[in-house]
Amino acid sequence: MSGHSKWHNIQAKKGKADAAKGRIFTKLGREIAVAAKSNPNPETNSKLADIIAKAKAANMPNDNIQRSIKKASGEMNGADYKELTYEGYGPAGSAVIVVTLTDNINRTAGDVRSILSKHGGSMGQTGCVSYNFDNKGYIVVERTVELDEDTMTEMALEAGADDIVVSDDVYEIFTTPETFSDVRKYLEEKNAELMAAAPKGRRNEEEEPKIRFVQAEIAMIPQNRITLPEDKVASFEKMLDALEDHDDVQNVYHNVDLPDDDEE
Repeated sequence: MSGHSKWHNIQAKKGKADAAKGRIFTKLGREIAVAAKSNPNPETNSKLADIIAKAKAANMPNDNIQRSIKKASGEMNGADYKELTYEGYGPAGSAVIVVTLTDNINRTAGDVRSILSKHGGSMGQTGCVSYNFDNKGYIVVERTVELDEDTMTEMALEAGADDIVVSDDVYEIFTTPETFSDVRKYLEEKNAELMAAAPKGRRNEEEEPKIRFVQAEIAMIPQNRITLPEDKVASFEKMLDALEDHDDVQNVYHNVDLPDDDEE
């Protein structure tokens, strides 16, 4: 089906994330705790359920997830975290959206502005680049021999997905924000059915899931991507690293098509 694949850009980001899992889990834990503050039950708190799915796709251990939920009724009560989104420009006019979770708005805004400026970019007004992005549910599933293209496409469409993009190693599934939870739950249920249908002799607690989620979240997807001049790529990547390393930054979205040799 149609759609521009962003998996290669995510793959590059994932490689960096794998090298700093502790930091990633800390950020996810905070996000879970904030979502659980009003209601710690994912059965009745859809936002919490979606963030837990995002954490599981990032291989966050269940013990960490449960500890983060418990924090919602403990230490999180002493902090007033707010989710704020900043828009701006990176090198060569690239579009950047930075989603933060902070208990100090002035600090976070100043730091994001400084990082963008230091790497040849600038902070913009709300709406200056977001019109070039679509807010979508985004699910990445590992492509395996057992999960062929026809089967995955059929399941995604049955689940209510808007689009599926097939590449060599993954399936990218796109939904509306409103249908994201339903599509994710449908695929999780299908996975449980496939696991249960496996030959008894092969079933065990350590068995790999049949539908392996690599990423599952509601994300800002660029409508079009740009290619940076060669002399701007390094600055752009340093800017991304600096933003993602910041404790208050939860997600960074952009419209740059990174070169293949920088994604290996």
